[in-house]
Amino acid sequence: MLILLVVLMILEVLTFLTLSEFFSAGRRPVYFFVMALNFSLSIWVWILFIRTATYQGFFDEPRNVTLRLNLAWVMTGIIIPRFILTALHFTGRLFRIRKKGFSKLLTGTGIYLAALAVIVLASGSMIGRFRLRTEEVNIRIRDLDPRLEGLTIVHISDLHLASFHRHHRFLERVTSRINSLKPGLIINTGDFVSYGWREFERFDTTLAKARSEYGNLAVLGNHDMGTYIPDISEADRKANIENMKELIRASGYRLLDNESITININGADVDFTGVETAGRFPEMIHTDITEATRGTDSSGLEIILLHDPNQWRKEVAGHTGIELALAGHTHGMQIGILTKRIRWSPAKYIYPEWNGLFTEGDQQLYVNRGLGAMGIPARIWMPPELTVLTLSRK
Repeated sequence: MLILLVVLMILEVLTFLTLSEFFSAGRRPVYFFVMALNFSLSIWVWILFIRTATYQGFFDEPRNVTLRLNLAWVMTGIIIPRFILTALHFTGRLFRIRKKGFSKLLTGTGIYLAALAVIVLASGSMIGRFRLRTEEVNIRIRDLDPRLEGLTIVHISDLHLASFHRHHRFLERVTSRINSLKPGLIINTGDFVSYGWREFERFDTTLAKARSEYGNLAVLGNHDMGTYIPDISEADRKANIENMKELIRASGYRLLDNESITININGADVDFTGVETAGRFPEMIHTDITEATRGTDSSGLEIILLHDPNQWRKEVAGHTGIELALAGHTHGMQIGILTKRIRWSPAKYIYPEWNGLFTEGDQQLYVNRGLGAMGIPARIWMPPELTVLTLSRK
């Protein structure tokens, strides 16, 4: 925090000098408006910094996580643009050191870039991360039991509940949307929280309102394991996991804790396996799928709940007979382009299967880009996802 404090103070002075020099020669109303706007942003930055730095409660309390999310937004949407602006301005001064003054072109470019960054991030925060998109996907499975034809599975993932700390209505809206679909199953592929169990707040009562005909299933993601709580002891980590399991069950889910179960659906048996994920990128820790799937070869259809999609390529596709895998984890990096013709995100360079349906022979993987937000509370052209998977015979 000390380094950040120094950076904030330096940028505060440099930004004031830059804006003052650029706008002072123009119209006074414009000058006063810009300086007042910059002052208002500065007040917001300092309030967030002080509140975050002086927070005394548990690290995973929703208020603290929200403060850190907002501080990350400020760092990305205000501090970095200020750095770009001042860097361009003082580079222009350096180029004109003999003539004195500054480069209006470079400073003007810096102002436009800074304004654009703020607008894009503000839009992604206030609009983008709440613009729910329902993806309807047909899953064609070879020799599917006719009794399973048309079965609908609603797939959600990566809620990161603290990102809805002051937006309970959004999650209520998601729950209502799920129920309106009358799903056969609801599957959640982990990361209910970002840090620890306290983020659940009262969300378990909201999540429990989502109902399906044959049950709700879930697995633990790596964030659910207490991985990112600073300086957590082994005893506290184990306690966090137990509290998470209890809260997930209270949310209406059957937690598949590195195990398999068989559900009879319309007279046909379907095996469901769930494996947990721990660790952090790039050292992800995956549960042994072979052990978790032991004794599941008697049904006509096997479905596995993962969290990290990279596990599918490493341990499922070509290694097992599991027909369908569901995963999340990537968030689509919360930024990218999603159109009918273009699907791109920087996530693809880390996760080859980053969002959507992927096929290897008769085996398929669907990766959900998540509902919540992590790191920065914004989604830029990468909307939160609710997936409706419909099974059909190939």
